[in-house]
Amino acid sequence: MNEKEHSEKIIQEELQGNTLTLEQIQSNTRKLYIESYGCQMNFSDSEIVASILAKEGFNTTTQLEEADLVLVNTCSIREKAELTVRKRLEKFNAVKKINPGMKVGVLGCMAERLKSKFLEEEKIVDMVVGPDAYKDLPNLIQEIDEGRNAVNVILSKDETYGDVAPVRLNSNGVTAFVSITRGCDNMCTFCVVPFTRGRERSRDPQSILEEVNDLWGRGFKEITLLGQNVDSYLWYGGGLKKDFDKATDMQKATSVNFAKLLDMVALAQPKMRIRFSTSNPQDMTLDVIETMAKHENICNYIHLPVQSGSNRILKAMNRLHTREEYFELIDNIRKINPECAISQDMISGFPTETEEDHQDTLSLMEYVKYDFGFMFAYSERPGTLAARKLEDDVPAETKKRRLQEIINLQQKHGLFRTQQHVGKVEEVLIEGPSKKSDAHWMGRNSQNTVVVFPKENYQVGDFVNVKINDCTSATLIGEAVEYSKNN
Repeated sequence: MNEKEHSEKIIQEELQGNTLTLEQIQSNTRKLYIESYGCQMNFSDSEIVASILAKEGFNTTTQLEEADLVLVNTCSIREKAELTVRKRLEKFNAVKKINPGMKVGVLGCMAERLKSKFLEEEKIVDMVVGPDAYKDLPNLIQEIDEGRNAVNVILSKDETYGDVAPVRLNSNGVTAFVSITRGCDNMCTFCVVPFTRGRERSRDPQSILEEVNDLWGRGFKEITLLGQNVDSYLWYGGGLKKDFDKATDMQKATSVNFAKLLDMVALAQPKMRIRFSTSNPQDMTLDVIETMAKHENICNYIHLPVQSGSNRILKAMNRLHTREEYFELIDNIRKINPECAISQDMISGFPTETEEDHQDTLSLMEYVKYDFGFMFAYSERPGTLAARKLEDDVPAETKKRRLQEIINLQQKHGLFRTQQHVGKVEEVLIEGPSKKSDAHWMGRNSQNTVVVFPKENYQVGDFVNVKINDCTSATLIGEAVEYSKNN
């Protein structure tokens, strides 16, 4: 399993640059071409944008040449993502020469950082829109229609898009993402999210429940509650997470935290599978783990990024947990929910990382034995605290070697974890045909491990009990036994 495969769960490589197509509205006369890069949050945002623009007379198209408006939803997390977006913008400009009426806009996380570069210096786009300004799109489009450049990168304290029903794009009709928070308050020194997506605020739980119920009504069988950091979800009538201490006693008494939200969603649709991502070790509380254990329909899987196994490096990253606290959390998860799978994010070669720090990471991995993980060599991102304060001083070849050691160890642990499933019968939700064979279905078990098995008479969206006969370090191979009681 190479690094690319590891990274696709969060930044799904095969989805990068996907174009969205929706049902066409007959009365709409203009064509929108929209591409998305980066994390699930961006793909979810593109669905919100498509919904807003459908009301403005735009139907989506996959034909770039015929588009009136081309939008790229961008990512600033890794340098690679930015380079890809730049290449795409060059391509769009070449098409503009053939179709001079076409307008190009940049959405999302690169917008704030590169607005003046894109608009004034390089003149490669007509419109720049930050992640909190999508409701302003109708006005911005009017501006560019009248021949002016349009910019709105203002970050909001209260925009959650709770009232915009996302149009599900490229959907398999079975699994969907539901955004519950926006922004992030954790100032990890390597991360650009707080600067590109603003301060953390939570969405009204009623609007979340309505979206979940609507998805169930439309035949969806699994949802993933999505946020940069879901564990810090906190609704007390609106407002920023950091202002909770100023809330009234009544607001505090009736507030909804993440464990309570999970409970509400699980009870609302007892047959719907529920996942969530991403969790933060410092914010994950025991009541979340207990709620997971209480409900059969909440999947036994936690994505729990640690980034490093060294306390010194964790401190330099401004991760607000220690190695020991992380182990305590892992122990609690294993005790309360022994079936739970755990995955990681790991950065190798963070500034000042020594060989001893690297060994701490490997020994942490040995302790946890993650089911899978997303592993990267550190790359400095402009605008982050690390870029301002820390010299990127670990040589590239050292980063590469350490990363390879992390990946090799993860592969070994991945195989150890998948082997535990062999011989068991496990419930799988069919998502679609297997990538490698048209005669097989693929789906996931509760632990989020991919399972492939012969199709027989089963269909996409069925819950099936599958006997696991074999495995690789990332995939389970089995045969269907019967429908599960969930159907």
